[in-house]
Amino acid sequence: MSGLSGRGASAGLRLCRYISRPAVSEQRLSLTPNGNIRYQLKTPYKDGTTHVIFEPLDFIARLAALVPKPRVNLTRFHGVFAPNSKRRALVTPAKRGKGNSARVSDESPTPAERRASMTWAQRLKRVFNIDIETCTECGGPVKVIACIEDPVVIRRILDHLKQKAEANEPSPLPESRAPPTSLFA
Repeated sequence: MSGLSGRGASAGLRLCRYISRPAVSEQRLSLTPNGNIRYQLKTPYKDGTTHVIFEPLDFIARLAALVPKPRVNLTRFHGVFAPNSKRRALVTPAKRGKGNSARVSDESPTPAERRASMTWAQRLKRVFNIDIETCTECGGPVKVIACIEDPVVIRRILDHLKQKAEANEPSPLPESRAPPTSLFA
């Protein structure tokens, strides 16, 4: 998308935000007093229905039906963007595709070719406007040194941070009591 004009690039980012949004709006979900899930419709049905009530198990079953099967490509490209197009390498930023005769399969890619793909930090900034490459305190650059994915390690880190936050909290004030009565008698 680097070759697109400003207007085309913003349309591409809007498209990325649109396709990466959740299947159900969290703002329209609520829990009823009896434990059911209430979903407010964006536009009322023809019969005037504005909300739908689900039992929790039924709601989870309907959500699970929205999850795509693993390893299924949800985006289909046609024309020059199709995977087997001979001209794909001419129009994609990373020059990938069948038409890329410049790189032979037995050669290792150069450092510039390896850096052609966007990092996760760049993708987060571009799609969700989350900047993890800049320090919020000083504005300087931040380097990602690790990506922790093990749930056990994540839980230990979060528990440690919670204990540290609790240790830094000021001690609660003692209970208030009435003044001594002997002074006022």
